[in-house]
Amino acid sequence: MEKKLNCVLLIDDDFATNFINKKIIQKANITTHIQIALNGKEAIDYLCNKGKFKSEENLNPQPELIFLDINMPVMDGWEFINAYKNLIPDEQKKKINIIMLTSSFNPADKAKADTIKEIADYRQKTLNTVILQEIMTKHFSKNPEE
Repeated sequence: MEKKLNCVLLIDDDFATNFINKKIIQKANITTHIQIALNGKEAIDYLCNKGKFKSEENLNPQPELIFLDINMPVMDGWEFINAYKNLIPDEQKKKINIIMLTSSFNPADKAKADTIKEIADYRQKTLNTVILQEIMTKHFSKNPEE
């Protein structure tokens, strides 16, 4: 039995993509909580317990897995990564794997993602059960091969 994650955070402005990704994650039964943020700013607010995600008890489940789109309004994926680097404590970051999940076929985006240590993986949309299983095995197996 694989580890069940505390939370998966989907950061994407596309409602249909979020709906499909949420269904795939639910079907795989890999987490107890799925949170959706429609842009990078909402995601930072969620991670920092601010804005519409403010909780006096600080009970927002913290994600172990984040799926991050690149092209979004308000704050795109690159801007999110820059804010994430500066605002999220290192101790919290150690527990989070960010997977850039994008429709971009631009090789420059992949090359840029490969240079950012906070991005654990870069995948093309759309998420499916095979990709999700690969991610779980690669990033969350009990005895990772190194």
